Amino acid sequence: MSSESASEKEPKVEEQVVVEDVLRVYRPDVDTSGIDERKLLRRIDWHVVPWLSVLYLLNFLDRGNIGNAKLYHMTDDLHITDKQYLIALTVLFFPYALFEPPSNLALKRVRPSIWLSSIMLIWGIIMTLHGVVTNYAGLIAVRFFLGLAEAGLYPGVLFYLSCWYKRNELGTRVAIFFSAATVAGAFSGLLAAAIQNMDGIGGRPGWAWIFILEGLITVLCAIASYFILSDFPNTAKFLNETERVWVIRRLQADMKFSAGGEKFKMKYIRQSLTDWKAWLAMGIYMGLNEPLYAFSLFTPTIINQLGFQATAANLLSVPVYVWACIMTVVVGFLGDRAKTRAWINLGLFGSGIAGYIILICSTNPALSYFAVYLAAFSIYPTIPNTVAWVSSNIEGSYKRSVVIGMVIGWGNLNGAVSSNIYRATDAPRYRLGHGIVLAYIAIGWICSLGLYIHLRRENAAKARGERDEVIDGVYNERAREENGHFESIEAARTEKGDHWSGFRYSL
Repeated sequence: MSSESASEKEPKVEEQVVVEDVLRVYRPDVDTSGIDERKLLRRIDWHVVPWLSVLYLLNFLDRGNIGNAKLYHMTDDLHITDKQYLIALTVLFFPYALFEPPSNLALKRVRPSIWLSSIMLIWGIIMTLHGVVTNYAGLIAVRFFLGLAEAGLYPGVLFYLSCWYKRNELGTRVAIFFSAATVAGAFSGLLAAAIQNMDGIGGRPGWAWIFILEGLITVLCAIASYFILSDFPNTAKFLNETERVWVIRRLQADMKFSAGGEKFKMKYIRQSLTDWKAWLAMGIYMGLNEPLYAFSLFTPTIINQLGFQATAANLLSVPVYVWACIMTVVVGFLGDRAKTRAWINLGLFGSGIAGYIILICSTNPALSYFAVYLAAFSIYPTIPNTVAWVSSNIEGSYKRSVVIGMVIGWGNLNGAVSSNIYRATDAPRYRLGHGIVLAYIAIGWICSLGLYIHLRRENAAKARGERDEVIDGVYNERAREENGHFESIEAARTEKGDHWSGFRYSL
């Protein structure tokens, strides 16, 4: 029998995929035809995104308010040197980075409402303790434990969002969530300027009250979070059974096949560690996170060195963050609709390169202040765009949780560098600090280009059939044993995740 006649009798691969998808519909006994997609999606948005944004606002505020406190004589009162202050900033990043991947695994096994709320309660208590430290050793201790407690929130929320939304919906939601960081940047300056007026109350200096009051707010919100935060789609209490099934089906139709549930296997961790996409994404994120922390920790100081006093410097940082907030949401919206996250990354990184070149070369305060806006435009919108891009191209819930933890953990480990590059001896130009940030942004640009080329080549190889697996009962002359041998297409896509021949990467 010729290959032509055989192919006429055997179902084509594409047809078989459709057949198997129909046969393996998640919970086929449930009728979801009456679901109003737009109405339900809006309800999901209101239950999921706003409270997460509040949590991240507090997370970013508590992590970065030490930069505001420094302007109100914290280092003088604690009798610490500039070098000791930089070490205290650095200490936070090591537990923060290393605990992120295991925290995401814990989140997968424990309900988000319990895990995220608990770590928030712990870091809120630790934040209040910042206000009672009296020496360098105490500051080091509270910064270390703050990093340990805060580690799980950001990567956990990003993984959590990826479990709710389709690939072309994720960018906008991550951008809205992440915009809380820009609001925190603006709010921290206003809040610090107001709270420092409590100087002397209860025998505590103004900078101590910044930590105490902001920490107490976090504790109260953590307690509320136990009751407000929703869990994963298959157990979320604000959805009925039909709505839960609908959410999972639409995710699976978007190539998130593990949305219906997945058992943990050690191989998912091995897949994460050996995937080129993860390593390139780590390169992109280190090109973002070091500049992010440098920007958030030292923007008031940089503006202060342009000739403005402490309170004025804090207040002048507010419009910078307002601008960053607006652009973060705008770029997130455009990324979901244009579906060209790689080119958005390259353009934003390019604007960051221009901004820091200006900061290095400029001697004009007005021009330098403009460059700060350019830097904010580059750094903040690029982070949610990158997170959405990476999350969209990793299939398998456990693998995605580990990869997100790896990417963000590595980025935060590089954030330790940001604590040591803006030295007092380099004021007021801070050329060394700006130069190092510029180098990181260049790394992010290069890795973004590398990931785009890699994904494009993989999509082309899959389209040519070079990644086709051998499937029992399915005739496919392009199938290769080295790509795997499976009893069904369902088994192939479950086992291989985004490496399955039918999976297409988003560019």
